[in-house]
Amino acid sequence: MTDFVKHTIETAPEASKPLLETSFKNNGRIPGLHSVMADAPALLAAYNFAHQQFMATSLTDEEKTVVWQTINVEQDCHYCVPAHTGIAKMMKVDDAITDALRNETPLPTAKLEALRDFTLLVVRNRGFVGDADTQAFFDAGFTTTNILEVILGAAQKLMSNYTNHFAQTPVDQVFQKFAWERTAQAAE
Repeated sequence: MTDFVKHTIETAPEASKPLLETSFKNNGRIPGLHSVMADAPALLAAYNFAHQQFMATSLTDEEKTVVWQTINVEQDCHYCVPAHTGIAKMMKVDDAITDALRNETPLPTAKLEALRDFTLLVVRNRGFVGDADTQAFFDAGFTTTNILEVILGAAQKLMSNYTNHFAQTPVDQVFQKFAWERTAQAAE
């Protein structure tokens, strides 16, 4: 295993210091993911920008949560699943949605299930989604804009999930109560 530096504002490269200062201002702490990403200022800046842009999409908070957590669970991210569980709570997303995503069980609505299915296809097939599957996404009420927004969410999650896989980023204390491991049933 490779050891990754977990930076503070004081130890971070100069270009990351203002990014970590903003992170601290916004969160009251520096998330572990940000402390690791700070070693590559361009990555932290790109991740933050992707996050801001994904938050500005036309997707509802429930739909954003579906995209994020679908990808987090699919990519088995020990850090992001608990973090986005806490974020979903802050966004007032129904726990039934979060639980279904974490446990890979049916979502409460067909539209959210269609979003999860489509997001999984985008990730698993690296963007090659067939016409019938794309039509099913449209039939559920989504648009071409939403396809592009799912791609943005996938790009954001690629940066965070992959960083956490390499760095084995410890789950932030505030999210430890939401610790997650894929169940044997879900893994089958």
